[in-house]
Amino acid sequence: MAKGEQAHGGAAEARPEGRPVEDALSEDFFAAREAELRGRVSAKRFAHVQGVVAMAERLARTYGVDVARARLAALLHDWDKGYDDEGVRERARDVGAQVDPWLVEHMPRLLHGPTAARALGRAFPSIPEDVLLAIDRHTTGSTDMSALDMVLYVADALEEGRQFGRVAELRGRIGQESLEELFVDVLAYWTILIIEQGRPLHPDTVNVWNAYVMKNQKPYLHRKERQ
Repeated sequence: MAKGEQAHGGAAEARPEGRPVEDALSEDFFAAREAELRGRVSAKRFAHVQGVVAMAERLARTYGVDVARARLAALLHDWDKGYDDEGVRERARDVGAQVDPWLVEHMPRLLHGPTAARALGRAFPSIPEDVLLAIDRHTTGSTDMSALDMVLYVADALEEGRQFGRVAELRGRIGQESLEELFVDVLAYWTILIIEQGRPLHPDTVNVWNAYVMKNQKPYLHRKERQ
C-alpha cells in the first residue's frame, strides 16, 4: 500500500442483500461516498479529489455536460489510488478487471481506474455506465472519448491544486476552445512531460494521440501556425 494512504476494499464495498438500490446521482449518495473516500486515501489525495470535483463541475457547466455525472466520476476516479503496486495487481485479479497484461506488469499505478470502475459497478449498480467508463479511462484515455470522459481526464490534469509547468496556461483555455481541443492539448502536454521525465508511455497513449491528431486531419500542434 502506498505510504500515507489506505485502501479498504471488500467489506466497505459489499452491497447487502435486499438493500434498496440508491440513486447514484443524488446528493445523499455523493455525500456517503465522499465520507467513505476520506477513509480510503491520504489527506493529500482527498484534497486532490476535491479539486477534481470542482474542476469537473466547472468544465461540465462550460461545455454542456451532465454536472451530476461529472461530479460523481470525479469523486470516484481515485477510489483505488490507495493501493501500492502489488496491492493494485491483486485488486485487479480480485475484481476481475479486464486489463492489458503489459499494464499489470509494467505500469500497475495506472490500474486504479479499471479496478475502481469494476469494483464500484458491482457494489453500486445504480452508478451510470458512462460514469464508470469515464473512471476506467481517466488514466490512459481512449480513441473514442465521450464528452464525460474528456471532462474527467482534463479535470484530473487541471484541478487548481496543480501549480506547475503549463497547467495554469491550459486552465486559461477553458471556454476559449472546444472540449476536444482542450483534451488534446492536455494529452499533448502530459505526454511530453512523461517523456521528459524518462517515464514509460502506455502504448494506448500513442494510439489515442494518433487518433485525435488525424481526426478530420486536424494537426492540433500546428493550430497556431494556421492562425
